[in-house]
Amino acid sequence: MSESNKVLVPLPESQLDISGQPYSVSVLKVGYCHSQSDGTFRADGTITLITGPKTILVDTGGPWDRDFLLKALRQKGLEQQDIDVVVGTHGHSDHIGNLSLFPTALIIVGYDVSKGDTYQPNEMARGHAYTLDDHISVVPCPGHTGQDIAVQVKETSLGTVLVAGDLFENYSDEDTWRDLSLDVTAQDFNRQKALLMADVIIPGHGLPFKVIRN
Repeated sequence: MSESNKVLVPLPESQLDISGQPYSVSVLKVGYCHSQSDGTFRADGTITLITGPKTILVDTGGPWDRDFLLKALRQKGLEQQDIDVVVGTHGHSDHIGNLSLFPTALIIVGYDVSKGDTYQPNEMARGHAYTLDDHISVVPCPGHTGQDIAVQVKETSLGTVLVAGDLFENYSDEDTWRDLSLDVTAQDFNRQKALLMADVIIPGHGLPFKVIRN
């Protein structure tokens, strides 16, 4: 399915909490990327919390988000030590700037899976998902960088949710994502796969969006 065969509809900010059984998904912070007149740009990555049998944080924002992140978790009744898994969808500073807040969590960044200083074998580099349980999988989707990953959450109230990092910048990124891509061909291939597997995609720098297939 090409991107021309679907409609992407952003969710309103009032629908950033997606219930589910056994997992629910909450966008704690909507990422952004804005060009500035001096040629620089301001950017921060989306921060997403998945709660259920495991408590999973996907991307931690930049180091400047530290206080915001801790406050947002406390508003959900969580402390740092309550996070079981932290996933960094890729190694850019606006997505993994607060990993050090969660030293007791299982850490998944790119294709590395570690608990403390112990690294666990996995097959993501060979294109295989890393399964956390029957409802949560970490899916390799390189292109934006060489080791991008996304988190697939099944059976939410809106269907399958994909927390996609910068596989998608935002719902209307068709004119921009290629300029930020290390491997356009690989990223395009993985974007098409995502559009087939997901009912809702949470991008790296914008509101979640529904995938409506024609």
